[in-house]
Amino acid sequence: MIRLLGVTKVYRTENHRKVVLDNVSYTFDTRHSYGIFGPNGTGKSTLLRLLAGTELPNVGHIRRDVRLSWPLGFGGGFHPMMTGRENIKFVSRIYGADLRRVMEFVDYFAELGPYFDMPVGTYSSGMGARLAFGLSMAIDFDCYLVDEITAVGDSRFTLRARQAFDEKRGRSSMIMVSHDVGTIKTYCDRGLVLHRGKLLAFGDIDDAVEFYRKAH
Repeated sequence: MIRLLGVTKVYRTENHRKVVLDNVSYTFDTRHSYGIFGPNGTGKSTLLRLLAGTELPNVGHIRRDVRLSWPLGFGGGFHPMMTGRENIKFVSRIYGADLRRVMEFVDYFAELGPYFDMPVGTYSSGMGARLAFGLSMAIDFDCYLVDEITAVGDSRFTLRARQAFDEKRGRSSMIMVSHDVGTIKTYCDRGLVLHRGKLLAFGDIDDAVEFYRKAH
């Protein structure tokens, strides 16, 4: 389970106040997979970062009792002066993963070629995302956080990403953000809409889609 307990997340600038979550309490039952809808700028990616713990709420708490991934494609934890290979070794050891298996999988999956042994700071955003995605798929989690990652790379990489999702789906759940309704319906069985700082829950994906389209 992942529990949001009275969570508020607000960004403030000199002339603006943006509310992402407004006193939200919700429990993700990680026996199910969730698709999250909302227009650009509502804070869907922020919500995933809050769930992962890479950002903290202003108010409230988030409790996790499952092994939860970082948002797929998020490379913020990579050290830019270390090579891709060195970063993979470092993260693998933290999670107690089989180093050789992870290294071989990421090298094959990300298709970085010689860049795998170059500093991550020299990577394009797409290359960094592929490295992070490959690492996420190489380590077993109970629940994966997915943020539009299938848009990264070419059609060949997209196919490989979908195959990886299919392989994980039998034993892990997902919390997924995507503008592609078909993708959400393929991998998720419950729908959420992030709307005006509230997280609205729908047991059926089609109901979530209908509300999202009417509201936006």
